[in-house]
Amino acid sequence: MTVTERVKSDLTTALKAGERERVSTLRLVLSELQKAAKEGDADELAVLRRERKRRQESARAFRDGGRPELAEGEEAEATIIAAYLPAELDDAELERIVAAAVADSGASGPRDMGKVMPLVMEQVAGRADGRRVSGMVKTALGNPTHPAA
Repeated sequence: MTVTERVKSDLTTALKAGERERVSTLRLVLSELQKAAKEGDADELAVLRRERKRRQESARAFRDGGRPELAEGEEAEATIIAAYLPAELDDAELERIVAAAVADSGASGPRDMGKVMPLVMEQVAGRADGRRVSGMVKTALGNPTHPAA
């Protein structure tokens, strides 16, 4: 079952159960998935990650602006969307992947970030935010623990 099919099924269930917030979020997600499919973008997970990120950024902006009630709504939507994404990698697993990528690429310092990032992002495949990966790669390259340094 594709993500789009799962969202459609869950939308029907939420409609029958009268879950207004969930229905609203799922309709929006379904619309974005269908729009992406029409544009030839078959990466459903990328669409979901983008939509979740939008909600998280909006929530941050609302909190910074003193509107916690609006932030909570955005966070609730982000949580609903996150349920359709693969589980996030924990820090230990991500650090292991970063260390392996640094070793495999022969990176020796911050200038080699461009060699390491694609290797890591390919392996995490949407299970870790790019900003989080970037931070770990910077740390690994700034404090190298491999003999090439």
